[in-house]
Amino acid sequence: MKKIITETKSLPEIYGDYCFDKTTLRQRVPKSVFKEFLEVQNGRKELTLSIAEVVANAMKDWAIEKGATHYTHWFQPLNGLTAEKHDSFVSPIGDGQIIMEFSGKELIKGESDASSFPSGGLRSTFEARGYTAWDTTSPAFLKDDNTGITLYIPTAFVAYTGEALDKKVPLLRSMNAIEKQALRILRILGNNTSKHITTCLGAEQEYFLVEKNLFNKRLDLAHTGRTLFGAKPAKSQELRSHYYGTIEERVAAFMRELDFELWRLGIPSKTKHNEVAPNQFELAPIYSTTNVATDQNQLVMDTINKMASRHDLVALLHEKPFADVNGSGKHNNWSLATDDGINLFEPGKNPKENAQFLIFIAAVIKAVDKYAPLLRLSTASASNDNRLGGHEAPPAIISIFLGDELETIFKKTDEKLKTRNKLEIGVDSLPKLPMDITDRNRTSPFAFTGNKFEFRMPGSSQSTSTPNVMLNTIMADVLKEFADELEGMEDKTKGIQKLVSKTYKEHKRIIFSGNGYGEEWVKEAEKRGLPNLKSTTDALGAYTTPETIELFGRHGVLSEGELISRYNIYAENYYTQIVTESTVMIKMAVQDIYPASNRYALELAEIIKKSSKILGEEFTVTQEELLAYILKNNAELYKSSKKLEEKLEELNNLENITLRVNFTKDELLPLMKKLRTHGDNLEGVVEHKMWPFPTYEELLFKL
Repeated sequence: MKKIITETKSLPEIYGDYCFDKTTLRQRVPKSVFKEFLEVQNGRKELTLSIAEVVANAMKDWAIEKGATHYTHWFQPLNGLTAEKHDSFVSPIGDGQIIMEFSGKELIKGESDASSFPSGGLRSTFEARGYTAWDTTSPAFLKDDNTGITLYIPTAFVAYTGEALDKKVPLLRSMNAIEKQALRILRILGNNTSKHITTCLGAEQEYFLVEKNLFNKRLDLAHTGRTLFGAKPAKSQELRSHYYGTIEERVAAFMRELDFELWRLGIPSKTKHNEVAPNQFELAPIYSTTNVATDQNQLVMDTINKMASRHDLVALLHEKPFADVNGSGKHNNWSLATDDGINLFEPGKNPKENAQFLIFIAAVIKAVDKYAPLLRLSTASASNDNRLGGHEAPPAIISIFLGDELETIFKKTDEKLKTRNKLEIGVDSLPKLPMDITDRNRTSPFAFTGNKFEFRMPGSSQSTSTPNVMLNTIMADVLKEFADELEGMEDKTKGIQKLVSKTYKEHKRIIFSGNGYGEEWVKEAEKRGLPNLKSTTDALGAYTTPETIELFGRHGVLSEGELISRYNIYAENYYTQIVTESTVMIKMAVQDIYPASNRYALELAEIIKKSSKILGEEFTVTQEELLAYILKNNAELYKSSKKLEEKLEELNNLENITLRVNFTKDELLPLMKKLRTHGDNLEGVVEHKMWPFPTYEELLFKL
């Protein structure tokens, strides 16, 4: 078992050791090259082959010194995973001799067979050419595993036509769009010094850990990432005893190695703790630019999986691996910052008079209200549908939590604002804490948390790219509207005041500070006219509406063809995932649960037969009731399995993708629920040693 040696080096020595960042580049190339490369990163210059050659050579030398033999262009296709094709640095020169080469051309562009990646109709199967293009804004890194050490180069992935076949290109486009419009607002406000604006992201990652040997005994976990059967355990998370509790020694060892591996990659892993559910945990890094943070989160998920395996564990990144137990999310902490250190969501000492803060917050309010279906769409998947609206997860209704002080400011009331003094605890020996501008509302899907917004709807397994593409684009659109209106005004101060006030009045329906989990909020949201898109099938259509096509086309983020392709891909992902789950359920029900329950029923019948002779028939009534219960549920289990099989055949005969998606939701999901009910009923009565796979008690309470 390969493990990182951490005892011989200090953390500062280890941090970034496997990351080819700006510091490393500065040390290995001439000053003039480094300066020009920074201009390329900032979009002021186009990358030349001569600069690429110098950087490629420096990157290659650095990687080989660390033991690398191969390099790969690392990209994020639309299947939700990452992809890589490894090439060695080896170049034969004759007479059995080789040299290690890596050219600027190889760094800038790679060619990949695009035919087997999902394109949603953008490319025909026979049109195979795709290109990977070096993303200069995201640092290269090394990965060390059983295949050796490989240099990974973050890249975009595009078709021969230039259309985006990945998640990175739209994200970079959206970052350009919001920067352009935000700079217009800053110029209106008199800021002529800030040159660049970046969106920043801190992605909190939740996950479960289970024993590898138990995982291997569950077909559903192995093939779908979640338990399709599983009776509720006698004890679960009711007492909240796991939340922020003492980290078990074995998990602590895993987390320690995970931290060092991430730090080695230059990923600033900051926080780790037990989450609410048993065997559920969270990791949170320090924020970075959205593009880099998205790449890093992909690495975080990959590294969690790799480190878990080294400790004979399996990490579950599925949004809802266990029914009636907390799901896992990926809280998306989003903010805007300038190149000279200004956080545009920072309220300052007097937010009421901070025009910059008020106009950007007003833009968020309008964007979220106007484009709420797109935010819901950005988190839509079959797996996340199992989580949204559940315990410790936001509902499918989009709303914003601002906090009392900001709401008061925007309402323009005469109420005296609460002064943020010190928080009185009532114990003299404890320090007085400075109060934040807001409390927190953990039931809100989109909450202001002091100087950023926390979008809590994204699922634990998904890329952070799509939610941030949506956030950046809708924000860019509203900022454009604001800039168009304000640029023609002579008195911009009055114009801003009027604009902020008008925006709040028109969009205040999206502000909600109460309990987002309560049924009362569902009714209130309906009165306010807020959309409640409960399932992926309700949300998917937003990809191809005229409004969406115009929005993304207006800012050059996604073309109509690229939007349609994403509808096709994510619709297919939705029904394919549920079809897979249905097939696994049938197999488990027929091959595992049904025979195990029958065996137990036969044993019970024999016991009843013997006991009736000894005790008399009046003493066997309850035993016969139990037997009847088992036989009835087993018969219904088999019947539901056959019905689900029939529905799968019907689905195969549907050619239209939209019909398939709707059929999956309306026909398959109810049958899957019914099948699970009978399976879980049987688990509750069949003798434990005869049950064919590990139960929730074992999966959730054994590490």
